[in-house]
Amino acid sequence: QVQLVESGGGLVQAGGSLRLSCAASGRTLSSYGMGWFRQAPGKERDFVAGISASGITTSYVDSVKGRFTISRDNGKNTVYLQMDALKAEDTAVYYCAADRSSVARHESKFYNYWGQGTQVTVSS
Repeated sequence: QVQLVESGGGLVQAGGSLRLSCAASGRTLSSYGMGWFRQAPGKERDFVAGISASGITTSYVDSVKGRFTISRDNGKNTVYLQMDALKAEDTAVYYCAADRSSVARHESKFYNYWGQGTQVTVSS
């Protein structure tokens, strides 16, 4: 069993930055692909960024490419999402999740473990 806890959300002005963290306990994350998803009010939960177990491969949804960076520190059992040049449309609850495999797929159905989410609000 893996427990995931996100932190780092908050209120920021458009153009600002936030760094989200996802700390794991119960099992090492080093074997799992990890993803960040987000859910805005009234919308579905969507993939934002993913990173392979090794950290070598990353992927992003087009709307955040060049602005967000996913990374991981397997020694600390933590995954990060650096968010720069934030826009109002980035406002959502952000979730980290562990894929069943060593890759980070874009579909939420492949993820076994989820955090409770952290709110990110970007004011325009």
